[in-house]
Amino acid sequence: MCGRYVSTRSPKDLTRLFDVEDWRPEEALEPNWNVAPTDSVYAVLERSAMDDADGTDDGRVRRELRVLRWGLVPSWAKDPKAGSRMINARVETVHEKPAYRRAFAKRRCLLPADGFYEWDPVTDESTGKTRKQPYFIHPGDGEVMALAGLYEYWRNPDVPAADDPDAWLVTCTIITTEATDEAGRIHPRMPLALTPEHYDTWLDPTHQDTGDLRALLTQPADGRLETRAVSAAVNNVRNDGPHLLNATT
Repeated sequence: MCGRYVSTRSPKDLTRLFDVEDWRPEEALEPNWNVAPTDSVYAVLERSAMDDADGTDDGRVRRELRVLRWGLVPSWAKDPKAGSRMINARVETVHEKPAYRRAFAKRRCLLPADGFYEWDPVTDESTGKTRKQPYFIHPGDGEVMALAGLYEYWRNPDVPAADDPDAWLVTCTIITTEATDEAGRIHPRMPLALTPEHYDTWLDPTHQDTGDLRALLTQPADGRLETRAVSAAVNNVRNDGPHLLNATT
C-alpha cells in the first residue's frame, strides 16, 4: 500500500514538469514531507473548460493543477468518512470495483511525489522487541514520481446551493501495484508511477477504453528506485520537515 508520501515541489515546478495550463495560486500548498490520508494534495488532471461568460462547456480539454483531498469518496457514498479507507486502489481490480470503476473510465489524475514511505518490521537487538522501521523510497535520479491516481466528486447534501464551493468535495486515491526493485524488499505493494510518455493518454478524459488504460499500468522497471532507513519521527503524522528524510541506522 501507500499510506504516506513526500510532496515538496512548488506549483511553478509542477506546472512546468506536467505542462499544466491552469492552476489557482490561492490554492498553493506548503511543502509536505509527511503527506497523510485526508491531507490536501496536488493532482494533475484534465477536464473540459467552462466558459465563464455563459457557464456552458466550451468543449476544450485543458490540463490543470488542482488541490484534492487524499482518500476517495465515491459519488454515491452517504458521507465522506469512507474516504479515509480508500486511499489506495489495487491495479488488479481498479477497473471493476464499484468505488473506482467510473473514475477509472473518466476521472484519472497524477499525484506528484518526491518519494514515499514504507515500514519493515525489524527486531531491536537491545530489547528483542519488534518495531517498524520506516524507509524513504525514491527515484535514484531525483526526478518527480507521477503516481497514477483517480479522483471523484462527492455532493454534500447539507449544502443546498450547487454553486456553493462547500457543496462539492473532490477526493483522490493512489493506484498500487506489486512492489519491485528496492521497494519489494520492504513491502509487497507500492504506488504505481507513470512515465512521461504515458501522461497524455492517462489524463485524457475522452480516452475511456479500459483495456488500453490498463495496459499503461505496468510494473516499473527495476533499478530506478533507492531506499534508505529514516527516523521513526515520520510515524507521527504531526511531524513534518526535511529532517524526516535524514538517513538513520
